[in-house]
Amino acid sequence: MDNPARLTILQVMELDTDIVIVGGGLNGPALAIGLAQIGLHVTIIDTLPAPTRKMQDFDGRSYALAHASMRLLRGLGLWDMVADNTQPMLEIKVTDGKAGEGPSPWMLHFDHAEIEEGPMGYMCEDRHLRLALLDAMDESDRITQLNGETVVSQSDGAVTLASGKTVQAKLIIGADGRSSGTAERAGIKRTGWGYGQTAVVCAVEHEKPHNGIAHQFFMPSGPLAILPLTGNRCSIVWSETDARAQEIMAMDDACFLDALRPAFGDFLGEIALTGKRFSYPLGLTIAQRFIADRVALIGDAAHGVHPIAGQGLNAGLRDVAALVDVLSDAKARGEDIGNSAVLARYEQWRRFDTATLAIATDTFNRLFSNDNPLLRAVRDAGMGLVNAAPGLRRTFIREAAGLTGDLPSLMRG
Repeated sequence: MDNPARLTILQVMELDTDIVIVGGGLNGPALAIGLAQIGLHVTIIDTLPAPTRKMQDFDGRSYALAHASMRLLRGLGLWDMVADNTQPMLEIKVTDGKAGEGPSPWMLHFDHAEIEEGPMGYMCEDRHLRLALLDAMDESDRITQLNGETVVSQSDGAVTLASGKTVQAKLIIGADGRSSGTAERAGIKRTGWGYGQTAVVCAVEHEKPHNGIAHQFFMPSGPLAILPLTGNRCSIVWSETDARAQEIMAMDDACFLDALRPAFGDFLGEIALTGKRFSYPLGLTIAQRFIADRVALIGDAAHGVHPIAGQGLNAGLRDVAALVDVLSDAKARGEDIGNSAVLARYEQWRRFDTATLAIATDTFNRLFSNDNPLLRAVRDAGMGLVNAAPGLRRTFIREAAGLTGDLPSLMRG
């Protein structure tokens, strides 16, 4: 009979890897592909079984990919796999008002023609982006996928799974969301608060073409984003008070559309629901540190912000690109990629950017999600001033496209 200690040693040896990524949503697989391209061996662990992760049904979930995020996908060899199923965002219109009363005459209007790079961003359905990432991982001989597995402990680069398997690595990456178990096990605490708002997410079909225009309509209870998808369809992110959102989610489809129409308006003609509805509570949550001993956090595990500017996934993908750069440089210099000095470069790079985004989204939400007449006058005047200043407007457009700041190499084009 084999010695149990020998079995344990062999099990660890069989699963030796350079990097373990915990979390197989979108950021985790993108990072795995980027790291595999620079010659590292990666093991990615996700709690969902493979058949669930590869479901192809449209469920209404979509993402606004900034122009810089498109560059990253192109650099990873993924863009050609999703491009035909994306909708370019050619204009963004930001307005203020109340449901049923129409928008304020003051607004921000961003047009992609004011920058040289092309569309400010692209709308992509979850099913297309997720499957492209999974297919690319399947094709890589440097990526091992452990699906349907749960991490129960971690220490010094090693993770132990509920199945009894142990994976030894030089670095553990937490890509496991706002309630990150990786961060908790590493002793990383979080700072944040809720907004008393819930986002209701769905997709609608409509009569008239959207012409690639994204709309952000600020109402007292929270913003409504109407984001163009391929064909005559739009993705909806409707922020409401927690109580009202609970009522909305309990409605049947016909009543839901009746509740949505006063806020949505009739500028796209008749609307009909397509796909499922989702809801999630809105809040701000920032990890107090992005790194610990042989641990680094990316995406919502590091920073979860209000979806008011659609920058959540884009911020996560910027984490991915920055970490690929940092680890590529460290590998080229012969450094230990899990060393604290190496990880400190990643944290320093991403800390200021994410803090700025958190402050901006928090401020915008508090400024616009109310019916204070004085604040309404101030914000409407502010939008009018920005819209009348071409230089300032161009700065906002480039910011929305993710083209400002210290861009990682995968996002430079």
